[in-house]
Amino acid sequence: MEDRIDELREKRAEAEKGGGEARIERQHEKGKLTARERIDYFLDDDTFHEFDQFRTHDTHTFGMEGKQIPGDGVVTGYGEVNGRKTFVFAHDFTVFGGSLGEVFAEKVCKVMDKAMDVGAPVVGLNDSAGARIQEGVGSLAGYAEIFRRNTEASGVIPQLSGIMGPCAGGAVYSPAITDFVFMVKESSHMFITGPEVIKTVTGEEVSFEELGGAQTHASTSGVAHFAEDSEEEALDHMRRLLSYLPQNNVEDPPRVEPWDDPDRRDEELNEIVPDEPRKPYDITDVVDRVVDEGSFFETHADFAKNIVTGFARLDGRSIGVVANQPRVNAGTLDIESSEKGARFVRFCDAFNVPILTFVDVPGFMPGTDQEHNGIIRHGAKLLYAYSEATVPLLTVITRKAYGGAYDVMASKHIGGDVNYAWPTAEIAVMGPQGAVNILYDDELADADDPEQKRQELIDEYREEFANPYTAADKGFLDDVLEPPETRPRLIDDLEMLVSKRDSLPDKKHGNIPI
Repeated sequence: MEDRIDELREKRAEAEKGGGEARIERQHEKGKLTARERIDYFLDDDTFHEFDQFRTHDTHTFGMEGKQIPGDGVVTGYGEVNGRKTFVFAHDFTVFGGSLGEVFAEKVCKVMDKAMDVGAPVVGLNDSAGARIQEGVGSLAGYAEIFRRNTEASGVIPQLSGIMGPCAGGAVYSPAITDFVFMVKESSHMFITGPEVIKTVTGEEVSFEELGGAQTHASTSGVAHFAEDSEEEALDHMRRLLSYLPQNNVEDPPRVEPWDDPDRRDEELNEIVPDEPRKPYDITDVVDRVVDEGSFFETHADFAKNIVTGFARLDGRSIGVVANQPRVNAGTLDIESSEKGARFVRFCDAFNVPILTFVDVPGFMPGTDQEHNGIIRHGAKLLYAYSEATVPLLTVITRKAYGGAYDVMASKHIGGDVNYAWPTAEIAVMGPQGAVNILYDDELADADDPEQKRQELIDEYREEFANPYTAADKGFLDDVLEPPETRPRLIDDLEMLVSKRDSLPDKKHGNIPI
């Protein structure tokens, strides 16, 4: 028995070396962790259980005879994150450059299947040269098997992707299907075709970082939700994100022991929204003062900055936050912000996370560029996402809510459960200035002092129509709140809505305007 145990230990030690000390050293020289180091850092101490450590590729594969390495370039298994079961796979770049072959794919599929079986999140740490050329169509088949599982798991278990190195070609589609993508500045890249191919085909010259770096995807393409300064920061934030989420779609999000006074009334909320309707302010100042102190965790922070999304807590309960950002384009909704908001709302709805929406929106972005690129279709995505949501929807209008954008932002008419406004709110078909220009065009033309008359009419319109009381009188708002009342009221409402049961008509799925 002792001989067999010694043999086992030797095999394990060999497998844990991956591609060998020299390749591990090269990984470290690039400032990158190895696959096993990433898993050890990410999971709670001493909780990792590995699958298929001794699997190797087919020795008859063309060009790879005699190159068997245990594990075949990917480390898979499960452990715990903050005491909760989590499945994980990590590409091992020291083995065949982390390239995907048939055995590699089978290992990843196995861990994804097990995550679905037990209803737990799956986290993929990507660092791969792509498909293993030597295995031909078998590699492509392996990718497709993973894509299908990503799709089946979508909305059933949380899926997170960490891009820790290269991720190119077909390999990018697995992370793209997952719920949240984390990238590391300077060391991770994602693209369908690399700089050399682009130069050959189009003549464009572009660097790896400009084409598919973390900041590019976090701010321009929107593919990445986070661009982190280091691998450790990315892994820390992945752990934090999971703390807001349930294990699967039939569980509720975890509630933590509250640390903030549920009756706290922050008087500074009275001063945040300017009296001047066009003066900007930072909506995150409102969010931070309403939710539990220090709990707001913003997602997609660098993309479509005119809308803010993220997770927070109210009296220890996990919530999703969506908010127009008056500091950027006055909070106007455009194509990118509509898609960003819609994707986040649908994620929250899939995983039973209540949604708190702060509204300060003058409308949809005008212009031929927006119209020709489909603002109608893309804006409808946000409308669709809110309309089909069955989780508790809490809405607070802080200042402007004009036109169709009022309807779209979790209004009572599309399913809002509790809808409030602050006294500063203006709710109307359009802003006072635009309304006056249309309604009183002839009167202004005949006035002795058109500008003075225009201002008088604007003030009259604002007093008569652009206020929260007309909507409250019609029951479209449940109340008009003093800003410091917002937190305690929302906490009481969330407690009331915990047992909410809502359902949609029986159907296979809707046809969202993709």
